Amino acid sequence: MAEITVMVVDDHPIWRAAVARDLDAAGFRVVAEADGVAAAGRRAAVVQPTVVLMDMSLTDGSGTDATRSVLAASPRSRVLVLSASSERDDVLGAVKAGASGYLVKSASASELVDAVVRTAAGHAVFTPGLAGLVLGEYRRISATGPKGGAGPSLTERETEVLRLVAKGLSAKQIASKLVLSHRTVENHVQATLRKLQLANRVELTRYAIEQGLD
Repeated sequence: MAEITVMVVDDHPIWRAAVARDLDAAGFRVVAEADGVAAAGRRAAVVQPTVVLMDMSLTDGSGTDATRSVLAASPRSRVLVLSASSERDDVLGAVKAGASGYLVKSASASELVDAVVRTAAGHAVFTPGLAGLVLGEYRRISATGPKGGAGPSLTERETEVLRLVAKGLSAKQIASKLVLSHRTVENHVQATLRKLQLANRVELTRYAIEQGLD
């Protein structure tokens, strides 16, 4: 975990410090803190953190704005929202801005540690109820058809795996749910990434929300 660097962005200094202490105690390296959009962008550009923990309410704007700012300054960083808000607009806005996942602040310390590890590994991580919200938006867009015309053709199994990826399930969880081997699931994920010309599971989740499927 020492190789995973984290920046904590939150407008409450006491909460921010407490989260930073928990992460440090868990073995992560906290490299920066920020309380707003401008500060988050500036510090991300300097420290290039692996994961950015992002609140949705900041001193000079929203977590959605800060997510865009951070990823513009540090494209390889991954943003994990940690917010008291579970409002639909906040969740979907953050994901569409590039966030890799979304946790509510009621998450336990162990859940937060696991989420940071999974986010650093390229997984989309959501509080369970919010995963359903994201999938619901995916289904709504799917029903109206993809933007810009027909998309690439996916097999029934690839579509099934994509939907579970969009819900935030890991390859191991998907394998268990579909009674497949872990390797088979990974093969389906990689085939889907190639067809959609996407780089990782986070982009798959955004595709599910923004583009939909045939």
